[in-house]
Amino acid sequence: MTQSIALNQMSKMKFHGMMEAYKTILDSNKHHDLNPEELINHLLQAEWEERENRKINRLYKTAKFRYSATVEELEFSPNRGLDKMQVLRLADMSFIKRKENILITGATGAGKSYIASALGNQACMQGVRTQYYNTTKLFPKLKMLKADGSYIKEIARIEKQDLLILDDFGIQQLDEMARMALLEIIEDRHGRASTIVVSQLPVTKWFETIGDSTIADAILDRLVHTAHRIELKGESMRKKQ
Repeated sequence: MTQSIALNQMSKMKFHGMMEAYKTILDSNKHHDLNPEELINHLLQAEWEERENRKINRLYKTAKFRYSATVEELEFSPNRGLDKMQVLRLADMSFIKRKENILITGATGAGKSYIASALGNQACMQGVRTQYYNTTKLFPKLKMLKADGSYIKEIARIEKQDLLILDDFGIQQLDEMARMALLEIIEDRHGRASTIVVSQLPVTKWFETIGDSTIADAILDRLVHTAHRIELKGESMRKKQ
């Protein structure tokens, strides 16, 4: 088989990583230095890496994070109340394997959403299906979907995410529809998948925000107990910038 035919077949089979690696080898005239086993291993590794990168990029694009953030960019300081060792432990994503939740609280501008986005990005890097939602937009959207019959489909999509990020929780008092939607989401995910909730309200205020005592008990019982907590302190990070 000639080199041009091999490249053409790689292209048709969409082995793009393999094709680019083979082109590089041919252009550098290094194919004479590799035995058949070394060449095959090199091409297979290139194809595997290219597919993994495509998967990660697809997961990141679908997640729709609020910020393009990474764990490496986080600012750790005692004044912030952000424990570096805790964040690094969470960044290994073992909490997702254990189906545990994370609750991030703190004042406006403290960097809560940035931390959640960084952990979400880390999850995507490890091939974890992740979705970010701003709750002030999610609940009105779900209300509209109930009207046109798409609600169940959207709830099912939320349920299948390995990591769900609910940002800006508690900015608005939940109405009956939002309470029931939140209960359904948390109930579906309890013991099956991990959720990160971000709020400027302390967890002690969540009961009041949810509104109905019975539903609030049910939601918080499934969400809060055994969850990892990050409670940020100090002045707004935006002021520093």
